[in-house]
Amino acid sequence: MSQLNLPPMPVVSVHRQPVAMRDGTVLRAHVHRPDDGERHRTVLVRSPYGEQTFRSFPLVSALEAGLAVVFQHCRGRGDSDGEFAPWVNEGRDGADTVDWIASQPWSNGEVVGSGMSYLAGCALQAASERPGALKAIVSTMTPHDFYEGLNYNGGAFAVGSVFHWSALQGMLGALHDLRAGDGDALGRLLEQLPLMGETPSLTEDHPLSDARVAKNFPFWREWVEHTERDAYWQDLAETLRHEDIDVPVLHTAGWFDVFLKGTLENHRRVGGRLIVGPWTHLGQGAAAGEIYFGASAAGQTSGLEQTQLAFLTGHQDGPAVRIFVMGANVWRDEESWPPARAVPTPFHLHPDGVLSRDAPAADAPPSHFPHDPENPVPTRGGGLLLPDPLNVGPRDQREVERHPGVLCFTSEPLAQDLEVTGELTATLHGATTAPGADWTVKLVDVHPDGRAMNVADGIVRSPASEAVHEVDLVATSQVFLAGHRVRVEVAGSNHPRFDRHPALEKAEQTLFHDAERPSWITLPVIP
Repeated sequence: MSQLNLPPMPVVSVHRQPVAMRDGTVLRAHVHRPDDGERHRTVLVRSPYGEQTFRSFPLVSALEAGLAVVFQHCRGRGDSDGEFAPWVNEGRDGADTVDWIASQPWSNGEVVGSGMSYLAGCALQAASERPGALKAIVSTMTPHDFYEGLNYNGGAFAVGSVFHWSALQGMLGALHDLRAGDGDALGRLLEQLPLMGETPSLTEDHPLSDARVAKNFPFWREWVEHTERDAYWQDLAETLRHEDIDVPVLHTAGWFDVFLKGTLENHRRVGGRLIVGPWTHLGQGAAAGEIYFGASAAGQTSGLEQTQLAFLTGHQDGPAVRIFVMGANVWRDEESWPPARAVPTPFHLHPDGVLSRDAPAADAPPSHFPHDPENPVPTRGGGLLLPDPLNVGPRDQREVERHPGVLCFTSEPLAQDLEVTGELTATLHGATTAPGADWTVKLVDVHPDGRAMNVADGIVRSPASEAVHEVDLVATSQVFLAGHRVRVEVAGSNHPRFDRHPALEKAEQTLFHDAERPSWITLPVIP
């Protein structure tokens, strides 16, 4: 029998450790550190979701690496006092906590931040306050801005994910108030629980007027009312000042993450290393949606945890960019993002559903499709954060393509592999009979067996009856294999990922294809 002869590792743990903020509010944390009499670098993780979200952090691995770990509840959540206001206090509270850690006798004066989603935002916001003891950040799948890419995309309200997150926060707020002895909190909690599994329904009233969420989470109303990036959002943006972040950052993203744009933009603004896998917001496994990418695609088998822990302990050498190339299903290192060798290549949308590199004909006729707000094009797959955990990532779009409000443009079968790696945009010359319209674009990989698997998508909301619409599909790394076809879907809605156009009016939308008004998608082709 083999023997490992591993010595015990004594650990000191303190639960509900009080930490006073600059305004006197007491936040509480769980502190775990090696009991060896030494001073240790400390990982700070701050969460608005409660103790259970800390379980995803590799605590034992961090302790074995010689790190102390502090899990702190954001104000108004978990064990912490105060009122929760999304994003508002996280920078100052994080900086105050960094200073507190550095002053402890078990600290070596060095603190690093880590987290995913909101937790990563907390770390970046703290970094923008420039606390002297903060040395590095591991930031996974988080927004870069609290308007664009979080609550709104291309001017359209991300109603599905925001409704879901607001319902969750309403529940957490009621739980917090219940623990604080609020006699009305139990009733509010019971009202809130059913909303957790809902998505906004189509009613005569616009779903954004839904008062059930706002009753327990008033920020919903604020986000709905501020449809433009006005002073409200600008003030909130001041809590994440990228130009003030001067510590090394390791960014981790997923091709099917709801915050892919945010992570890539954080990387562009702050610098640092970047890792992108074929992952969704809630899963870093070998499969996403309806596609299995191979065992090496998983975060666990690709060494993601080890890379992140090494970064936190100060071993920050490694490839500048590491991406998973879907289709080929391989990891590849790059010198930069996006790859400089990618060639922006227009694929034109022609009449009769043809997609090709050919230039448009001078007299090419337009295409038409209806938009019915009572029958919007349904959301199926993509970078989602909805109550249905299965509706995410790449999924077969054939059912969606049968919707009368969807136009499809498809290439001939490819004679050889076509790699598309980089940023994606579409340019649509379009018109509508309504006072404004939404324009959605989806890039699809059509397999020889007919499966139409979504790769990326985007939306833009236009107030104009006729205009040139620039649609941001963010980015991808996808090899369209020989024998596959490239497809572009165009529609006027994608619900409930996005809210319906506020005009709520039936319309005919027109997409032009002639030489003076061409429509195309720009694909970053790797030679």
